[in-house]
Amino acid sequence: MSEAIQENVRRIREEIAQAAQRSGRDPKQIKILAATKTRNITEILAAVEGGVDLIGENTVQEARSKFEFLSVNLGKHMIGTLQPNKVKAALRLFDLIESVQSLELARIIDREASKLKKKYSVLIEVNPAGEASKQGTGLDDVESLANEICKLEHIQLRGLMSMMPHAENPEILRPLFRTTHQLFEKVRASIGDKFDILSMGMSNDYKIAVEEGSTQVRLGSVIFGERKY
Repeated sequence: MSEAIQENVRRIREEIAQAAQRSGRDPKQIKILAATKTRNITEILAAVEGGVDLIGENTVQEARSKFEFLSVNLGKHMIGTLQPNKVKAALRLFDLIESVQSLELARIIDREASKLKKKYSVLIEVNPAGEASKQGTGLDDVESLANEICKLEHIQLRGLMSMMPHAENPEILRPLFRTTHQLFEKVRASIGDKFDILSMGMSNDYKIAVEEGSTQVRLGSVIFGERKY
């Protein structure tokens, strides 16, 4: 199992490099985040050994049970919906929260970060297709939310995280990826170079996401196999 996971990561890295080259990008610009929901520590360590750059967990509870076994130097991101009452614990576990979708949540993070006397990195979660079943900020509201978050003293807004619809043929998502990337560049032009993370692309569409400007892909089943609950 561990060898298969490591081989999967190496293959994915090659595919990302090819996708980056097709769009004239440097493959070193793209990071692989292993989405480790329900995965055991042996699987996670195999992915780390294989060369993933980051670990992403969906809940504080699951992160707490795993992170003590992982290197402190390994980047750890919160990629699931963060409940306001879990913010305090999350700031002690994660390096970055990708799922900020409201000014209210950002203000809670800012308040808790101020108690820790640190500036905390976040991404705005975007819902490009406006799906009612998904969390996230609509494309039309991202710029205004970004401007408000940038006023908060203890938050560093680093970029966007997108949640795309599921599609049997991921090619149909290309316009949404492209639009999200254009929005990312527009916000970056007003905020500056520290706005540098575009987290988009998952197991079924990551190659297209890279071609369309993603700097970080979030991969689960393509690394570990289908999830077993």
